[in-house]
Amino acid sequence: MSFDAISSITFSHVLLPLATPISDAKVLTGRQKPMTEVSFLFAEITTRDGHTGIGFSYSKRAGGYAQYAHACEIAPAIIGEDPSDIDKLWQKLVWAGASVGRGGVSTQAIAAIDIGLWDLKAKRAGLPLAKLIGAHRDSVQCYNTSGGFLHTPIDEVLKNATHSLESGIAGIKIKVGQPDMRIDLERVAAVRAHIGDNVPLMVDANQQWDRASALRFGRAMEKYELVWIEEPLDAHDAEGHAALAAALDTPIATGEMLSSVAEHVRLIEHRSADIIQPDAPRIGGITQFLKLATLASQAGLQLAPHFAMEIHLHLAAAYPTEPWVEHFDWLAPLFNEVLETRNGRMIVPDRPGLGITLTEQARKWTIAHQTFSA
Repeated sequence: MSFDAISSITFSHVLLPLATPISDAKVLTGRQKPMTEVSFLFAEITTRDGHTGIGFSYSKRAGGYAQYAHACEIAPAIIGEDPSDIDKLWQKLVWAGASVGRGGVSTQAIAAIDIGLWDLKAKRAGLPLAKLIGAHRDSVQCYNTSGGFLHTPIDEVLKNATHSLESGIAGIKIKVGQPDMRIDLERVAAVRAHIGDNVPLMVDANQQWDRASALRFGRAMEKYELVWIEEPLDAHDAEGHAALAAALDTPIATGEMLSSVAEHVRLIEHRSADIIQPDAPRIGGITQFLKLATLASQAGLQLAPHFAMEIHLHLAAAYPTEPWVEHFDWLAPLFNEVLETRNGRMIVPDRPGLGITLTEQARKWTIAHQTFSA
């Protein structure tokens, strides 16, 4: 029997400019500068039989050039291989770049290829990716993050929240973690009063507190019945997150900054989170995300993937228990398609694969591209 084969992979490095410089707690505490653009690595895969797939990874502030360079180094290892054998190809790509490890830039570069292979496989089957994996639902509850950053004045945050809710989004997340915690408390109180007691509300500290500060904030937040407190501590402080989760009634969410399944396993083993927040482009793609999702489900954790809703909507739809998907409008200029939100939920598109195609504007924002072929 003759099988299909990968005939070419084209990588594109795209810089997406942001309309407004973005600040979270890492900026206000002096650890980072405001974010003005997001770097994307797109992988477009073609097979001998004419099937195609597209995947992407991304980086904020730094790392995009390294992702692109690493992808170009390792891609020749899978030219000519059967695109159906995705886990095998993931292993080949890891070993092609073994000297840089199995996390960080390495897995993020592999992720773009891996996601493209899953998109191709679902398209070849004529199914949305969620259906290829095995969906539990055809829509997922969603919350908005992009309207609640710390650079945004509180009156604008309230307007953004109203707009999100009116557009069919269920929940609102705002950023916290300012040097003066009293300002955080005032902003949370204002948002809760504005949206009412029945609207899901989350907060995100972006790793900016020590253990004592996180505990004080968490206790002050109990009366607001938050869905979760996100990244209260350093992302790698599994023990600290576990102690916080045990001490508070409010659930703890974390995981977005980790770049491997192994790092997430520490969270699971220490019971560090009630809600786990993996990011498929950061941990190596869909292949690794599905492995982690199995472990998280066995541990009884809720799932709320980070960013990249165009990918994570499909993966969340396949999770056994009701998850959350994060709504960000930043990526809208990159894709011709728009994901629908209705009655608090994001609808899984019926288009094959991920259901995305690149806009002409995305092509114009491309600063480098390279094709590898048989």
